[in-house]
Amino acid sequence: MTSLARLVVEEHGEIPVVAIEGEIDASNATELRRAIGAAATNRVAALVVDLTAVDYVDSAGINLLFALGAELRDRQQRLHIAVDGASPVARMLEISGLAAVEQTEPTRSAALASAATGE
Repeated sequence: MTSLARLVVEEHGEIPVVAIEGEIDASNATELRRAIGAAATNRVAALVVDLTAVDYVDSAGINLLFALGAELRDRQQRLHIAVDGASPVARMLEISGLAAVEQTEPTRSAALASAATGE
């Protein structure tokens, strides 16, 4: 992974959680997309992407999340995003319209609960 971002994949029951910290931009979006895609196998009903430790996301990062959500929907899976509502990242998700398309929650535990109940 690039020095701008660190990605960790954890399993919570049958729901993978991809936690990212740092920055998501054009320099690392493709690499992050590959790593996230590896966690989103066709055996899971949902995927949680935890952005609570992300400091910055640009349009490449937003596009990554839009594409990931669309791919999961095509496979009848769901994307749940954990993002602190007071963060600049949450504001970018709102401005881009991503928050209106994908399920967002303020914490990882809330996103996991939402994913587990199928909301």
